[in-house]
This record gives sequence, C-alpha cells and structure tokens, in this order.
Amino acid sequence: MKRHSKIVSMVTLALFLCANNVHAREMIQIKGSDTLINLVQKLSEVYMEKNRGKYIAVTGGGSGTGIAALMNRKCDIADASRNMKPKEIGRAISLGISPKRVVIAMDGLSVIVNGDNPVTEFTMEELGKIFRGEVTNWSEMGGDNMPVTLYGRQSNSGTFVFFRDTVLKSDYSSRMKRMNGNSQIVEAVRHDRSGIGYVGVGYVKNAAGVDAVSVAAYAGSDYASPLDAAAVKSGKYPIARPLNQYVNGTPSGDVRDFIEFELSPEGQRIVEEEGFFPIPKEYEDFNKKSIGR
Repeated sequence: MKRHSKIVSMVTLALFLCANNVHAREMIQIKGSDTLINLVQKLSEVYMEKNRGKYIAVTGGGSGTGIAALMNRKCDIADASRNMKPKEIGRAISLGISPKRVVIAMDGLSVIVNGDNPVTEFTMEELGKIFRGEVTNWSEMGGDNMPVTLYGRQSNSGTFVFFRDTVLKSDYSSRMKRMNGNSQIVEAVRHDRSGIGYVGVGYVKNAAGVDAVSVAAYAGSDYASPLDAAAVKSGKYPIARPLNQYVNGTPSGDVRDFIEFELSPEGQRIVEEEGFFPIPKEYEDFNKKSIGR
C-alpha cells in the first residue's frame, strides 16, 4: 500500500503540472500485463527517485489491453506476458506502429494449489487434463476425494493465452472461474482446499497458504519447480516464459532511458527482489538486436 500510494502521489503531481502547464514534462505511460504491474511499478518508483522531474504512470488491464493501447498511441510502453500475435503485429503495422519487443524478466509461470493439498507434482499432460475439465476430482490424481476447483484469468490476459497455448493446447473448462488478476487467484486458492490456479512466480514466493507445484515436461522426466532459477533459465521447468515490453519503433529519450534502467544490473536486481528472474544472455542478445542496444 505504501509503494502504491507513493507512485500515485508522484503521478498525481505530474498530472497537476501538465494540467496547469507549469514546468510540464512528458510522462511515460505504461499499460498492460497484470503479471508485470507490481514489478514495473517498483522499477518506476526507483527510476523516478533517481531521476527527479521524470514521471511514469503504470496501469494494468491485461496484456491485450496494453498492446491495444500501444496500437492506438495511448501508451509509450505495453507490458505483455505473452508475445504479440501475428494478427496484432499486422494490425499495428497497418496503423503506422512498428512494434519492437524488449524482454525485461523471466517468469516461471506457477501452478498453485492450496497448502493442505497433498498433490504437488504434475506432468504437463496432467495439467492439461485438469484445466480442460477432463479430471474433476482430486482422487484421480492420488489426492483426497474432493472436486477440483479451477481458477484462471480473463481472456484479455497474456497469462490466460500463454497457459492455454502451452499447457492445454485447447480450450479451458467452462467450469474455470475467471479472475481479474494474479493476486485474486492466490487469495482464492489460499481459501479453497480444492483449488488450483496459475500465477506469475513473483506472486508465489512470499505467499502463505499456497504451494507452487513441480512440473515435468512428460511422464518419466524430472520434475522442476518454478522457484528454481536455474530450472527456469535453462528451460527445464516447462512453463517458463519471458516477460515483455513493446514500444513503437526504436525507443529514444526518456522511454529508452527507462528501458535501459530496467535492463541494467540495478534493474535486474529489482527483478529478483520482486520474485522474478533476470534475463539470460540469449535475451540480452535479443534485446540488442531488437532495439539496438
């Protein structure tokens, strides 16, 4: 609450200055992924403290919302926990937008169960069956005789899309309860012994009452935890993903300065402090090619 209040107060000040046209400065507008919002708010807070007179507004709404805002020139940076779809890129280009992708962190997308649930290991196939609704009772997984309660995200969420395309490879069960954000899923599973959901790893590390399960790519392979940085970076944890930001063309000015801060050693330490993982060398190289670092 303290962090959020501080950001809001600084943003409010910026809006006041702009409204009164007194020493007005351009404010970086960032919009999109709920998975990224806490991390990017923290990065913004530290950046603004180090760069007095520069202002950043960070809002959520989901990856799809952020990407749409970038297309419509309503934000400078779109946070996205998935890659832009080919049709989105085509639409952006038709609108005169040249989307450039930057990877700022790694996420071990985490499947969580209630802390009292004894079932804590799954294969990708088993997770697919659960979230497609083919497994409906925990006894089918060696657990207690109780129904499986599914918690997931809304369709505008990049996490919704990534988990569906990577794990289910089909549609979600109609019985899945669609929540507005990661924090809501954590709270729901915490209070529901039969619950299972998926969230960004940054929402799990300090969450009481829920367990992040270990996942194997296929039956007979090793299980890996999303809390294991080496497993996430190497791809051994099979639901690892990059967390992205999209900008219009090669960034410059304050937007570029902020992105460089996010990718700096200090920025990547903040990534770790917020529960995610720094980007590996392959994404450092990707960013150099993407935005000419």
